[in-house]
Amino acid sequence: MASFTASSVSISSAFCSFNQTQGSNLRKASVSFSGKSFPSQRLSLPRFRVSCAAKPETVNKVVEIVKKQLALPDDRPVAGDSKFQVLGADSLDTVEIVMGLEEEFGICVEEESAQSITTVQEAADLIEELLEKK
Repeated sequence: MASFTASSVSISSAFCSFNQTQGSNLRKASVSFSGKSFPSQRLSLPRFRVSCAAKPETVNKVVEIVKKQLALPDDRPVAGDSKFQVLGADSLDTVEIVMGLEEEFGICVEEESAQSITTVQEAADLIEELLEKK
């Protein structure tokens, strides 16, 4: 899934990649989906943000770890947009969830990043970002 935040443009259900070397001075963007290419367009907005959602497999693993750490029943629905606090997690539970994620994925989450995670999707996105850097 990709989403482009630029006025009211959004694109869903597409594979997304973004070259970070282009940095924050990005003024043109080109997009291609399923072999169809769209030409570069000049952006008149000062901010252009590309975000890519984590793979479904990563989200599913995070869901499993969250359910295990919070001792949630199997029938309790947990999805990407599920907030840890709504699921009953306190700050200690969140620390334990992050520790479980670090162990499962072989990553190290900095304290600042760990404190900013509030949903399953945010955790999955951070995991994929850290795995890319490895």
